[in-house]
Amino acid sequence: MSGQKNVLVTFGFVLSVSLIVSAVSVLFVSYHYSRLQFDLLNVICGEMAEQEPETKNIIAAALKEYTGGNPDRAAEEDMLSALGYRISDFSGSACGQNALFAAMGILTGILLFISTFLYRNKIENMRIRALAEYLEQVNTGKAAILSASGEDDFSRLEDEIYKTVTYLYQTKDSAVQAKNDFAENLSNIAHQLKTPITAISLSVQIMKQNIDNRHLEQVEKQLLRLTHLEEALLVLSRIDAGTLHLQRDEVDVFTLLVLAADNLQELFASSRTSVDIPEQGEMLVTADLDWTMEAVMNLMKNCMEHSPGGMIHCSYAQNPLYTEILIWDDGEGFAKEDIPHLFERFYRGQNASEGGIGIGLALSKEMIERQNGTIRAQNRSDGGALFEIRFYSH
Repeated sequence: MSGQKNVLVTFGFVLSVSLIVSAVSVLFVSYHYSRLQFDLLNVICGEMAEQEPETKNIIAAALKEYTGGNPDRAAEEDMLSALGYRISDFSGSACGQNALFAAMGILTGILLFISTFLYRNKIENMRIRALAEYLEQVNTGKAAILSASGEDDFSRLEDEIYKTVTYLYQTKDSAVQAKNDFAENLSNIAHQLKTPITAISLSVQIMKQNIDNRHLEQVEKQLLRLTHLEEALLVLSRIDAGTLHLQRDEVDVFTLLVLAADNLQELFASSRTSVDIPEQGEMLVTADLDWTMEAVMNLMKNCMEHSPGGMIHCSYAQNPLYTEILIWDDGEGFAKEDIPHLFERFYRGQNASEGGIGIGLALSKEMIERQNGTIRAQNRSDGGALFEIRFYSH
């Protein structure tokens, strides 16, 4: 029911009640006025009769002629009552008219009240019917946007229905998207598994004819790749299932970077890559040391792959809002078209290293964002790829 209709209904209720109250007031006022007339005439006639007793008969005759003569129960305490007159005898036709008007007012007020009540019920039934039809459309998937119909008692219900329907649509869209992502991930996983399995199969067939250490190395390499893929997929499945538990400890940023670099020392040595981690004082973040170190290692490995034989730089700073960690290299940087997709699962950019599976950066993003952090990748103005991590204090 719109605001204008609501005001109309309220006005109808107020008007009907006002008419009924006014009619009852008229009855009381009429009775009070008749009482005043009776008392005044009683005093006058009493004084006249007291001073001139012979006028009593004259007064009685005059009153009888005026009222039509109604000598009902006589009252002895005053003259008019003693003569058999009542208050109603002096109100005459005015009392009847007042009663008639009062009855008309009461009847009109009752009719108006009933009409307003029925009109209000009709409007409420229309609103309930409209909401029921909307819910039926929701069930059939044909519901449009629920437009506001004004401010009334149903507005809050209407608002809650709209929010519930919107949430259900969002949940449905999320479920469909999750299903599509799951199918896409399965396709990507199958593709990732196909390459090393094919390579191992070919190597085994060749080895059956001629055993060669080179083919053994190829088999070991592909098995190692399968192992890494399996570990990454297990972590992703735990993340998606919400079963990956992250500790909330105070971790020093310098210690975090040094431990990550130490775990990659053999890779850095084989690729002749060095790491620069300046000590800039104690700066603490609340995070899980092991998983955060895993995320940083993936970023460092990515920098190493884009600039083999170069230098990986690290820097960090802290302010009241967040702690920032920067990791960059001296290579050619990311391809412009790769930057929006770098953190997508199984995405491999143009300059990706051979044998990569496209999960490392996606894992890093998941780990950091689950610890109240953000990560961004970009190219530096003077060359090289840059990863920017921020851990927020609140």
